[in-house]
Amino acid sequence: MTIWLQLMYEFFKTGLFAVGGGLATLPFLYEMAEKTGWFTNQDILNLVAISESTPGAIGINMATYVGFMTLGPIGGVLATIALVAPSIIIIVLISKILDKFKESAVVQGVFKGLRPASTALITAAGLSVAKLALLHTERYTGELSSLVQVINWKGIVLAILVYAGIKKFQKHPIVYIAASAVVGIVLSF
Repeated sequence: MTIWLQLMYEFFKTGLFAVGGGLATLPFLYEMAEKTGWFTNQDILNLVAISESTPGAIGINMATYVGFMTLGPIGGVLATIALVAPSIIIIVLISKILDKFKESAVVQGVFKGLRPASTALITAAGLSVAKLALLHTERYTGELSSLVQVINWKGIVLAILVYAGIKKFQKHPIVYIAASAVVGIVLSF
């Protein structure tokens, strides 16, 4: 399979099964990184930061970013198309039949089952990002004394300050993203 087809297959599969939005694509990206070697876990952390700070849906931004990193501009376009194609196909099919079956107990059961699955995928993605952003796991030596070195204290303080700022001031997310980027540069995270 050529790398072009593999890229499209991986993102089509991601678009088909990543129910719950952009962050639900993260487990698929971790698997893709491990399987293909196209990017690293650190690249995924950067990818999330860039995708969160640019306009548009995070999943689409991530697909575009990975496609571009892997195969340049054409790869970015192909990965994006492959990611959204399943949604378009499914939405067209569902719109045709949902009106007939929207009151069905089976259809309601499917939606009730998908909600917790989406929550689990998003939670797993969030925990993976938190691990990369708030811990220096590479510093763990197996000794109890190394646990203090594993914690990214600057990252934790910044995360708490951003969370408190969001709750107290309710500014646009770009304000917190820009401020965090400046802090990251100044404090050399």
